[in-house]
Amino acid sequence: MSIDASAADPENRGGTGPAGPGLTSREIRLAARPHGEPGPENFELVSTDVPAPGPGQILVRNTWMSVDPYMRGRMDNRKSYMPPFRVGVALDGGAIGEVVASEAPAVPVGATVSHGYGWREYAVLDAAAATVVDTALAPAEAYLGVLGTTGLTAYVALTDTAPVRPGDVVFVSAAAGAVGSVAGQFARKLGASRVIGSAGGPEKARRLVEEFGYDAAIDYRAGSVGAQLATAAPDGIDVYLDNVGTDHLAAALDALHIGGRVALVGAISIYNATAPVPGPSNLVLALTKRLSLRGMLVTDHLDRFPEYLPLAAGWLADGSLRTASTVREGIEAAPGAFLEMLRGGNVGKMLVRLADGT
Repeated sequence: MSIDASAADPENRGGTGPAGPGLTSREIRLAARPHGEPGPENFELVSTDVPAPGPGQILVRNTWMSVDPYMRGRMDNRKSYMPPFRVGVALDGGAIGEVVASEAPAVPVGATVSHGYGWREYAVLDAAAATVVDTALAPAEAYLGVLGTTGLTAYVALTDTAPVRPGDVVFVSAAAGAVGSVAGQFARKLGASRVIGSAGGPEKARRLVEEFGYDAAIDYRAGSVGAQLATAAPDGIDVYLDNVGTDHLAAALDALHIGGRVALVGAISIYNATAPVPGPSNLVLALTKRLSLRGMLVTDHLDRFPEYLPLAAGWLADGSLRTASTVREGIEAAPGAFLEMLRGGNVGKMLVRLADGT
C-alpha cells in the first residue's frame, strides 16, 4: 500500500457538495501538541460534513485504520521525513475502506482500497492516492499489517538493510509488535540458524516462542537486556533489527560479531523524550568490530512490493507465516489504541475497526 497521501485533500475540501443527505463523518483531530507522553487531551473527536468526490476522486468508507509508532514524531512541530500533523486538523495514516462513490473510472464503487487517510470514518481523495487491494488473497486488514508497510519493513530490513545469511544468529527487539512478530519468521526463511526476540512481559515472551517461531525470548522487564542476550546467544549474534534503541542497541553492540549488521528501523524507547537522549556508551564497538549500522525508511522501498506481496501471501496461504493483531472498535477508540500501542499494549499490529466490510 502507499502511505503517500500528498495527492489527496487532507481537509476533505474536494467535491461540489454533500455526498448524500446528512452524510457526516467523525474524525480525530490533533487538539494540542504533547510534551512528553501524549494523553487523551491531545486528541479531539469531531463530526464533519462529507463532500461529494470531484473529478478523478473517490469517496471511501473506511473500515480499518492503523496506529503506528512513527505517528508520535509527527505530533511534534519539527522537521522530519514526514510533515508534522497540524493542530486542529484530522490526523492521517494507513487505512482500508470501501469505495462508496467514484468519479474515477479506474476505481469503481465497491472496490476495497488502501490509502493514507485514516483517523476518520469517510475520506475523499484522489483515486491516484489509493491502491485497490485483493480481498480474495487475504483479509482487507492484512494490507495494513503483514501485506502492508509493516510487513515490507521487516522484509527489506532483513534482505537489504542488514541482510541475513544462512547460519546467522539474529536478534530482534520489540519482537511482539507489528514488525517484530513477522521479522523473526522472515529471518528463519532467509536461513538464520537461531532467532532471538525481546518483548515486555512473560506472556509476550511466551508467544514469541510458541507462535512466532523465535528460538528464545528476552523479557526486558525481567532484568538486564545485555545479560539475557548473552545467555540466549552465548556465541554472539550476526544481525540485529532495532525497533527500540537505547539499552537494546547497546546490548546488541556487545553481542555482535565482527562484521555484524544492524538495521535501525525504530527507536520507540525515546519517542516521548523531552530532552536529547545519549547514544550507547559502547558505540566505539561499531568501529572496532567493523559493524554496519544502517537506518531505513520503508517509504524508500515501496518498489519492493511486487516482489514481496506474492511471497508473503503465499506464506500466509500455506500457514508458514503466522500473524497477530490487537483490535479496538470504533473511531472514538483510536486515540486510546494509539496510546496503548506506544506503551507496548499490543501484540502484532494495532488496528482500529471503524465499520464492518461488505
